[in-house]
Amino acid sequence: MPKVMSRPRTKARSAGRSNGRSNAKPPVPVAEAAGISDAAVTKATGKGWAHWFALLDKAGGKEKDHKGIVACLYPRHLRDGWWCQMITVGYEQARGLRQKHQKTGGYSISGSKTIDAPLTHLYAAWADDAVRRVWLGPYAAFTVRKSTPGKSMRITWIDGATHVDANFYAKGPGKSLVQVEHGKLRSATEAKKWKQYWGRTLDKLKLTLEP
Repeated sequence: MPKVMSRPRTKARSAGRSNGRSNAKPPVPVAEAAGISDAAVTKATGKGWAHWFALLDKAGGKEKDHKGIVACLYPRHLRDGWWCQMITVGYEQARGLRQKHQKTGGYSISGSKTIDAPLTHLYAAWADDAVRRVWLGPYAAFTVRKSTPGKSMRITWIDGATHVDANFYAKGPGKSLVQVEHGKLRSATEAKKWKQYWGRTLDKLKLTLEP
């Protein structure tokens, strides 16, 4: 009887499917983007920066403009328009599509300060010319375009070209928070200068208002 030759064994599965496991690389961890921590973006959206970056890479985000990247997120993956914008800005910065502080229409920086003073006192420090001159000095002569007492102030800065948005929040009895965004800046160098300026100035505001 002729000898039956057994078929030689081949390697059980390709490396990518060995033992039913995928060899896909996990997303590279991202601690922070656009000044927002991974913990903050995860808390707000349910996913971290690594997830959103991997999703946008797969969607061809590197080849898209700002609106195109936002469209990859909204509304299919995320319905919060503000977070879609923030994730897009973080992605653009991480992938070299946008410089730090750069936004559509120019550069923008932000800062905030919690102050041991009632919300009414904090808002008055911005609205009252005399108090404003104490901590803003020559920059106190800005133009208020629109204001909502105790909530917000939309400002044309003294250069007549850049804008400052100030938002005010109560943080409990005798404590409040101001958030400032200075936008329409012309360059990364100018953005860096005003970032440092607002850091010093908000510290001065705090010293002015706290007992």
